[in-house]
Amino acid sequence: MFASYGQDHEVAHYVPWRPHTCVSDSEAVIGRFLDSWRDGCGFHWLLFQYGGSELMGAIGIRREAHGPELGYVLARRYWGYGFMAEAVTAVVDWAFTEPSVFRVGAVCDIDNQRSARLLERAGFEREGVLRSWAVHPNISATPRDCYSYSKTRNI
Repeated sequence: MFASYGQDHEVAHYVPWRPHTCVSDSEAVIGRFLDSWRDGCGFHWLLFQYGGSELMGAIGIRREAHGPELGYVLARRYWGYGFMAEAVTAVVDWAFTEPSVFRVGAVCDIDNQRSARLLERAGFEREGVLRSWAVHPNISATPRDCYSYSKTRNI
């Protein structure tokens, strides 16, 4: 994780965490991923190219009061190839196997055009703008506006 994307300032530009400064930062994230699985409050997957051993990124769903919320990150060298769109589709399809899940949400910074396009290609619909929603510390210490997206189960 550290070598693949954790320390990359461009990858971390729109995320709510700072670039990792050492391997132990990445180990701590992996530990939180495992804890969330055990607690049932979130489900995270590390992404590898089929047949490969290099980490491409991560994707996860956190249980929130309003429903599951999607998050993801991809190493820069894999941007633009459709890998994350494939992962988003698979994880959302997995979430919809739970009978109580009718909606999966996602947010992205209003300036993060790549993420907005990805969500729209994956079938998410933009619901609006969440004002001063999230701090992206690599941009500003002040909460920033984010687009709210959702994908609903076809009933």
